[in-house]
Amino acid sequence: MGFITRKILKTIFEPIILVLVAVYFVIDALALSILKPLLRKISHLKVFKFIATWVASLGPYSTLALLLVPLVLLEPAKLLSAYLAASGRITFGVLVIIIGEIMKITIVERIFHIGRDKLMTIKAFAWIYNFASEWLTWLQALPPWQSAKHQFDNFVLWAHKLNHDGRARGISH
Repeated sequence: MGFITRKILKTIFEPIILVLVAVYFVIDALALSILKPLLRKISHLKVFKFIATWVASLGPYSTLALLLVPLVLLEPAKLLSAYLAASGRITFGVLVIIIGEIMKITIVERIFHIGRDKLMTIKAFAWIYNFASEWLTWLQALPPWQSAKHQFDNFVLWAHKLNHDGRARGISH
């Protein structure tokens, strides 16, 4: 392949790839923000305390391998859900991405939370983590993200109020 052909392909595909990467990070960031309260609750379950002790006993590279397993196994759920949605099975596609994201984020977040200090001793991991964190911070500072976050926060407040009002009516009857 010639230099000009590669340059043309790069010019065409680079923006598409950047958009896909941005969408990927946005989906993960939104899912994580929604799941944080659930993660806090399940971290107190006895089984997770046992797992936390085991993960804490691992070395840095064992922890990294353990962290990568759910990513490798569950990340294709996004592609599968996109395929299902594109083939007309939208409900099933949405269900696959929701379940896959919940499982992936729950498992990865717990492993990362427990083994963060050890993982950060791996220079390549620390560099990638810091780069992704800085990129996500920049993305979250953008007006579209702030607007979406504001709308989401309003929705959460509305849902809490609706739940509270429903409980109050149920108690008074």
